[in-house]
Amino acid sequence: MTYPSDFSGTGPPHGTEPRDVSPAGGLGALANMGWQFLLTMGLAAIALGVVVLVWPSQTLRVVGVVFGIYLLATGVFQLAGAFGTHVPRHLRVLHFVAGALFILLGLVCFRGTLESILLLALWIGFGWVLRGIMVTATAASAEDIPARGWQLFSGIITTLAGIVLIVSPFGSIAALTLVVGIMAIVVGAVEVFHAIKMRVEVGRLTQGTATKRRPMFHSRPHPQH
Repeated sequence: MTYPSDFSGTGPPHGTEPRDVSPAGGLGALANMGWQFLLTMGLAAIALGVVVLVWPSQTLRVVGVVFGIYLLATGVFQLAGAFGTHVPRHLRVLHFVAGALFILLGLVCFRGTLESILLLALWIGFGWVLRGIMVTATAASAEDIPARGWQLFSGIITTLAGIVLIVSPFGSIAALTLVVGIMAIVVGAVEVFHAIKMRVEVGRLTQGTATKRRPMFHSRPHPQH
């Protein structure tokens, strides 16, 4: 009596466990990396918010230095673009003047904290005013724009916030720093909470994958002769 072989030679060798190549395994590894990254970012945001609230003056000094570096880098790129072959001749003067102005403002930021805070407040203020006017004008002229009422409200608030920054730069920047610190802590806490929830879901996914593994050997009835 002969029995046909249960294995055709394509199965895993004896004594080795089959690898988990199911989509659930790949999703579990990806989710595991995701919750760790989210937890790290949340803790970093909380730490940043605490630093901003505990040392607001030092934070403003650092922000002023970073803003000065930004202006210097922008000015250098503007000057380099003024001599580029892709820039039309009638725009090279504009690029050159803008680059020189950015470099000058960047150097002013390094003179002291007050100068950098003043320039930063005026920079943000004028930017908010221009953006608020554009959003308000667009929402007022286009009647079929989605969320038109919200767009009008957002544009008006942004314009008013820009005017406040221009009129009272030092007090506004201090208040803005306080708001940024509080928001960083809140956002960090939310990210940490989501990371913990994701970790729990990853644990459930891993347990579900482990219980659904196929057995190593399959018992098949042998044909009787």
